[in-house]
Amino acid sequence: TIIHCAMDILERIGISGTPDWLLPSLRDRGARLRDDGRILFPRDTVERAIRHAPAQVALPGFLPHLGLEIGGGRVHVGTGGAAVQTLDAETDRFRDSTLLDLYQAMRVLDGCEHVSYGVRLLVARDMPTPLDLDINTAFACLKATAKPIGISFDNADHVAPVCRMFDIALGEEGAFRGRAFCMAIIVHAVSPLRYAGEGVAIMSAAIDQGMPLQICTAGQAGATSPAALSGALAQGLAEALSGLMVVDAICPGHPCIFALMPFVSDLRTGAMSGGGGESAVANAAAAQLLRQLDLPSTVSAGMTDAKIADAQAGYEKGYSVALAAHAGADMINLSVGMLGSIMVASKEALVIDNEMCGAILRSVRGIEVRDDLLDLEAIERVVSGDGPYLGEPQTLALMKSEYLYPQIADRQSVPDWIESGSTSIWHRARSQVTNLLQDAPTHLSAKAEDRIRSEFDIHL
Repeated sequence: TIIHCAMDILERIGISGTPDWLLPSLRDRGARLRDDGRILFPRDTVERAIRHAPAQVALPGFLPHLGLEIGGGRVHVGTGGAAVQTLDAETDRFRDSTLLDLYQAMRVLDGCEHVSYGVRLLVARDMPTPLDLDINTAFACLKATAKPIGISFDNADHVAPVCRMFDIALGEEGAFRGRAFCMAIIVHAVSPLRYAGEGVAIMSAAIDQGMPLQICTAGQAGATSPAALSGALAQGLAEALSGLMVVDAICPGHPCIFALMPFVSDLRTGAMSGGGGESAVANAAAAQLLRQLDLPSTVSAGMTDAKIADAQAGYEKGYSVALAAHAGADMINLSVGMLGSIMVASKEALVIDNEMCGAILRSVRGIEVRDDLLDLEAIERVVSGDGPYLGEPQTLALMKSEYLYPQIADRQSVPDWIESGSTSIWHRARSQVTNLLQDAPTHLSAKAEDRIRSEFDIHL
């Protein structure tokens, strides 16, 4: 019903703000222009574009073995967002985020085994110009991690220079097109139902450079989308599909991941609330809607309203990420390292959340049932003998595959915990961050980095 409503929205209400340069291509693909300038997409044109869109998108890593296949309900956890502040663990105070904060957060991400990709999670507020911001954000992410990354752009003119930097990093001109390890994260639509002109221009520039797209719509229920969650999802899905129509008009079949991220308002104040159950269930539903259409999906989860990594942060992150994961979201953005309704980033929260996501992904994997795992002879030996199952060969064989062991969560007895110093998970996370930052990255060669620094104004 929600999908049909989204189709009706596109066919009867349409999208405003279509750039003039795009109109002829959209009309050639079957769109119609309403008298008031809104572009309408008949249902058959949308359904045709869905059929042409790839159901799976390959996201290479800078190192090939870290690449991902996005689509089909394989769940991947990653970062995302544009936090403007960092929770400084040394002072326990919030301060403006810097380029060094971004680099260090992405270095920590590189060591988080359950976080598969890194979308820029904070804004380097110490950059003097938008071009400096885009170039240095790309460099910091590139240098920090060999996993797939994603960055945003201030304007379309910045796309080509960044891709030139990626070519240098890979060692030859045109190399990035063959191993596009970085997604362009683009807000193509402004709710309600209006194209973002600059965002659409960035889409075109990114397609021209061979960048995979993650195109975002993030209506806020009760503010920029209907208060009814079903209505918010229908409008958001229409906005997501309006982005597909742009891709289909420019380059049919270009790799595109659809970030349908329904945000929620606290209707008492109008402020965005990322941690509520409404946000959790809406984003899980968004994943199911895109899965129903066989389109690669991204949703948001883990957007706690808590300001520190406390019990509130734990339960809001836990149920929202778990719901999205069990709904089959291909990518879960904003899921780790974020606090304060995604206005704050924290490296320590990142490593805590990494461990939480490991447990959630283990729950998604489920329970394997095979004859050799239902071993009646082993049960007979134990019940007829003296020893517990701990000494059984099957137990030893399955220790690493069937079970996941936390590194910073505590499983000691109370007396042992007291004797070992009574440390909190926050203090253990601080120690792990320190350890992770001691490891220098090795995937970007010194020669490539020197060339990048000679050609671009790198502030890191």
